[in-house]
Amino acid sequence: QVQLVESGGGLVQPGGSLRLSCAASGATFSSYWMYWVRQAPGKGLEWVSTINTSGGVTYYADSVKSRFTISRDNAEDTLYLEMNSLKSEDTAVYYCTKPAYSSSYSSPADWGKGTLVTVSS
Repeated sequence: QVQLVESGGGLVQPGGSLRLSCAASGATFSSYWMYWVRQAPGKGLEWVSTINTSGGVTYYADSVKSRFTISRDNAEDTLYLEMNSLKSEDTAVYYCTKPAYSSSYSSPADWGKGTLVTVSS
């Protein structure tokens, strides 16, 4: 049974920074592309970022490009999202997700419970 557990959310002022973590277990973490997806209050899911199995390929939504950095530590089975220059519109629950099949760049199938990021003064 795959488990994805996010942490690192909280309240931060506009312009501030946060680092989210996602601890994975129950699967060979290094074999999976990984994604961050967020959901703002009252809105739908929004894809944020993607990273390939080795960490050498990353993609970002235009809304976070140049402010957020996705990374992974395959030795520690952990995914990260470094968030800088945070804006109020970044307020959301952030989910760590993975596809159903290893080495596959496909739709998210497994999800963590999310961590809430609130950007407010």
